[in-house]
Amino acid sequence: MNELLKTILPWIGAAATGNVPQLVGMAATAIGQAIGVEVEPNQRAIQQAVASATPEQLAMLRQADNDFALKMQSLGFANLEELERVAAGDRKDARARDVSLHLAGYRNQRADLMVIADVIGLIACLVVLAVYRNEIPPEVITLLTTVASLFGLCLRDAHQFEFGSSRGSRDKDELLAKAPSIK
Repeated sequence: MNELLKTILPWIGAAATGNVPQLVGMAATAIGQAIGVEVEPNQRAIQQAVASATPEQLAMLRQADNDFALKMQSLGFANLEELERVAAGDRKDARARDVSLHLAGYRNQRADLMVIADVIGLIACLVVLAVYRNEIPPEVITLLTTVASLFGLCLRDAHQFEFGSSRGSRDKDELLAKAPSIK
């Protein structure tokens, strides 16, 4: 869905998916003003607002993206790559802090406990769903499925923080595709 958002609204999509709170807030405001509704400053709310937009609202959103591009350029972002670089720099700084603390002998026990809690919570939800699926009401199944999904998302985020995301791999593939072939 993030890639679809970036395809439809390149500048707003880059700001909304970069995990920089100020940029996500600006993206939510731009979308909300364009379609006339309040949009919470988070990726999910932004994606839902764009996905539920009417064709007329999509036209307004495209204009809002053009205006957003001008605003970002006036703030010093010459192109989308610079906007992406801000988000990448934010992640890099967080990882560097984590590494420096680890090298200093500090182990982030709270982060470790959160990952362990996520794993236990996910397993518990899956076990309850597998064992008691026929005995519990559909509303509870929906709730457990949602909670299990949230635990899975938290684990994905922890994994991406620790090991990086596929963004670097995608950038590498694009550069290789543009490079002249060697024969």
